[in-house]
Amino acid sequence: MSHWTLLNAIIYFVARRLGKPYVVCPAGVLMIYGRSRILKNIYNWIIGKRIILDAAGHIAITTDEILQFESYGVKRDKISVIPNGINPIDFEDKNVIEFRSKYGLGDAPFILFVGRMSPEKGPDLLLQAFCNVSDKYPLHHLVFAGTHQNMRSNLNKMVADHSLENRVHFIGHIGGHDKSRAYAAAELLVIPSRHEAMSIVVLEAGITGTPVLLTDQCGFNQVEGVDGGAVVSASVEGLQTGLTGLLDAAPNLKIKGENLRKFTIQNFLWQTVIKQHLELYKKILNRK
Repeated sequence: MSHWTLLNAIIYFVARRLGKPYVVCPAGVLMIYGRSRILKNIYNWIIGKRIILDAAGHIAITTDEILQFESYGVKRDKISVIPNGINPIDFEDKNVIEFRSKYGLGDAPFILFVGRMSPEKGPDLLLQAFCNVSDKYPLHHLVFAGTHQNMRSNLNKMVADHSLENRVHFIGHIGGHDKSRAYAAAELLVIPSRHEAMSIVVLEAGITGTPVLLTDQCGFNQVEGVDGGAVVSASVEGLQTGLTGLLDAAPNLKIKGENLRKFTIQNFLWQTVIKQHLELYKKILNRK
């Protein structure tokens, strides 16, 4: 799993020494993007590229990741597309009253962001888009759930500049029951990522029946195809258009959420995903 780790390099050497086949699933991190570009290029030159090329199997979690494998020299017919999975049991708690009380949200309808507040996740894009439409939807709040990476001061300034201190909430990292309750309480989940392989929070929202607005950089354009939300460009303008379109049709949000829930159950439960993994492993072992 992943790619840029010492653990992967160690396992690679052990597997090669013992003559054992192994499978790689980078989960969208093969692209040299963001920080540490020089270090990542050095890692690939020393060992990283060999780890990918010598693998007996290559798992892409979305079709978008196929191109990333090909850039390393992997042939398309060697790549299997197997998505991430979700466990419904983890999201059964829908005590929205408890969640709203804990974080001081009252009865206000709110838009939810879940994830690291880092540039590639695009919280600044979402916040600016929300600021731009806040007058049109005066009852709506925006909730950021996640840790921040040196972005909080800029986000706070944006909130202050638009006098939205009472409508924008930074509640920090949430997990377990709180995460399940957050999805259930939210009117809409927004994923404003500038870059992402396959957004796991789409599945988390989907299994709870929460519609999603996401960018076309998330590897999950199927959301729009099943009418579970909307897909827009990774820009303030795109997110603003998406927010307006979905909130203007608020009565349809529950229908979209149910569409996404059915799609998630049909395609992304772990028992379905695991079968695809086992089929790949059997092929590799039979070939060996």
